[in-house]
Amino acid sequence: MRTIILALAAILFIPFCGLAQKKWNLKSIVEYAMANNLSVKQTSLQSENAAINYKQSKLSQYPNANFSMSGSVNSGSNQDPTTFNRITETYLSSGLQLQSSADIFNFYSKKNTIAANSWELMAAKANIAKVSNDIALSAANAYLQVLLAIEQTKITAVQLQQSQVQLNTIRKQVNAGALPELNASQLEAQVASDSFNYISAKAGVDQNILNLKALMNMDAAAPFEVETPPVEQIPVEAIADLQPENVYQLALANQPQQQYNEFKLKAAQKTAEATKANMYPTLSAFGSLGSGYNNRYQTITGVNSIVGPDKPIGTVTVSGNPYTVYAPSIINTPVYTKAGFGSQLSDNFRQSIGLSISVPIFSGGSLRSNYERSKVNIRSLQVQKEADNQNLKQDIYTAYNAAVVALEKYNASKKTVEANEKALGFAQKRFEVGMLGTYDFLTTQNNLLRAKLEFALNRFDYVFKMKVLEFYKGMGLKL
Repeated sequence: MRTIILALAAILFIPFCGLAQKKWNLKSIVEYAMANNLSVKQTSLQSENAAINYKQSKLSQYPNANFSMSGSVNSGSNQDPTTFNRITETYLSSGLQLQSSADIFNFYSKKNTIAANSWELMAAKANIAKVSNDIALSAANAYLQVLLAIEQTKITAVQLQQSQVQLNTIRKQVNAGALPELNASQLEAQVASDSFNYISAKAGVDQNILNLKALMNMDAAAPFEVETPPVEQIPVEAIADLQPENVYQLALANQPQQQYNEFKLKAAQKTAEATKANMYPTLSAFGSLGSGYNNRYQTITGVNSIVGPDKPIGTVTVSGNPYTVYAPSIINTPVYTKAGFGSQLSDNFRQSIGLSISVPIFSGGSLRSNYERSKVNIRSLQVQKEADNQNLKQDIYTAYNAAVVALEKYNASKKTVEANEKALGFAQKRFEVGMLGTYDFLTTQNNLLRAKLEFALNRFDYVFKMKVLEFYKGMGLKL
């Protein structure tokens, strides 16, 4: 029994281990962020509303139909709903009615409204892509910041390890009386400084991971580990292939913000045409079916014939003698019976069909004002489109200049590291033979540490700036 319980526990625990041990790369981070970021979700809901509006505008082309049913108790002087006679009796009544109407011609108002909503839906989808791209770019930057922090942690860890080894060596020499206590104290201070740098670098990793989790809308307490590809293996386009004017022309065609502006402008143009059409007549057809019921309504179902007393109908003269002629009288009395619900619905069934035309003559200027506002909206969107295009061009040229500067800083810091490594090599040899003081040696060592940290920062900064240019070019994000 114990074996079975342990086996079940292991089976249940394995998936959680797999989840906890999953390493996140750029692709999985970006996909998760785009699927779970709250801004993307909010924008997706707006797109759903646009889809509903588009669907509703298409359905508005078809005839509408309404069915109504009523029941009431009536008393006093009113009109019988079945015979339409004036009565003063109390009675129960009910009515059924089916109505329908359809626009035959309305000067393309609905057609243009459908087209406008179609462009609005495309704009909403482009907006989702825009927000998703922004989140993807932010997530990529946050991911690179995590990699930079990890790289800085490795550099400071190596520096701390070297300082500890040097401290152990110097401490032995101090204990042996070969060196003064000052040398050991200086190295102890260096170890403390390196420890501080290492702890700060580790804290930077944790903080950058928290920032990345926030972009991904992930629980801050969830286990999270990233893949750390060597930065030198990250593919980067040649700067010559990312000239800003070429990138700008490509960005005009593939960036979601520019597509969004174009779709919104086309939607506004169709909306203006629809509002203009509202100022013209509308021809419609209508029809209705109805019936009614009255609980006191009666119909003639027969006739009662009664023979009454004879009535004189004239005189005749026979042999000179007048005689009165009589004939029997017959009284016909109609027989009334209350009509049932079903028979009344059949007897009182009525139909109507017709055409109507609605001509707007004066509406307080609302129709004309709506049309004028729609034209102003078109001009506003055109200005916004031009402004966004200018901003895009400015951003691309700025990103290009930043990439050029980052490349120069990267190359310069690389040479600085090489020079400081060479200087430390010479300093190490002089320090080992006692020709260089501890303070000067530590200064040279710290210079190399700063150079390495600066080199790592410049290298990741260069990679990110190049990725921004590749992103504008439409190459997506890849590491």
